[in-house]
Amino acid sequence: MKERVGILGHRGYSGAELVRILQHHPRVEAVLLEHREDASGGPRLRHAEGPPRLPYSPEVIRSEGLAVVFLATPPEVSMELAPALLDAGARVIDLSGAFRLRTAENYTTWYKALHTQPELLAEAVYGLPEFCRARIAGSRLVANPGCYPTAANLAIRPLVEAGVVDRAAGIVCDAKSGVSGAGRKPSLKTSFCEVTENFSAYSVLGHRHIPEVLQVSGLEEREFSFTAQLLPLDRGILETIYFRAPGLGGAMELVELYERRYAGEPFVRLYQPGSLPDLRGVARTNFCDIGAILDARTGRAVVVSAIDNLVKGAAGQAIQNMNLLLGYPETEALL
Repeated sequence: MKERVGILGHRGYSGAELVRILQHHPRVEAVLLEHREDASGGPRLRHAEGPPRLPYSPEVIRSEGLAVVFLATPPEVSMELAPALLDAGARVIDLSGAFRLRTAENYTTWYKALHTQPELLAEAVYGLPEFCRARIAGSRLVANPGCYPTAANLAIRPLVEAGVVDRAAGIVCDAKSGVSGAGRKPSLKTSFCEVTENFSAYSVLGHRHIPEVLQVSGLEEREFSFTAQLLPLDRGILETIYFRAPGLGGAMELVELYERRYAGEPFVRLYQPGSLPDLRGVARTNFCDIGAILDARTGRAVVVSAIDNLVKGAAGQAIQNMNLLLGYPETEALL
């Protein structure tokens, strides 16, 4: 018998990616939970097979015995729905930013909104498996990381842990994302005519993903500069990270540092010294690809980190977390 898992918000880009991947998962069956007034919307193929659809309610969660429910919903909706889902006996993986930060005050500072479920922040486990695997497996509520912080933290935290960064000189993260990272809700900024043949920066010095990078990497805000930029592509994130690493003899030392930290990690791939990843290499995969260059004479270093924002940056990582919650092989349906 397959374990049944629910998806709320399956019409968004991340939710649709969840559906796509879970259809190939040998151990679970996805159930699409309808909770919006426009639940019938969108054209559907005649005679097409797909996951079953059920109206959302806590009673349905109990009666269907859903082991896990994914929330691919905006933060305010996740805050509204999570308590009832937990009370109904489901474990929750939230893809929004609702439960990623540790305090309601920090959430209000960066998201410019009140947090309506502050008691759940203490319980929520940050779902970056490469750093939080042990805590994820026993949790009820997993806060799936943001796409930008996933790529940033997988690149930056090992450097900070190893003490090779000149923190007084700071770290600059120049991050570029495809348009799907903005979600499916229409807006002028992400419309075709605004995005095509264009390239723009946004949320400079105030992006809501900054505190996630700080709390996982161990950096202080004054040590970290982050700029998000919008690429005229549908998916993918590439982050170019600049820092000073005095005392290192070459890029091989950086690559070997990553090799030691990520030994046995199935979803982190390292490039040869001086070779850098690109978006094509990670498209529709759950991999984070990392490459490094170092000028030993000046101590200047550059690390490039690339992911698919809808997979390792959202749905794929959520399924990685689900596999940990349910005791399945972590790579199930993701390789």
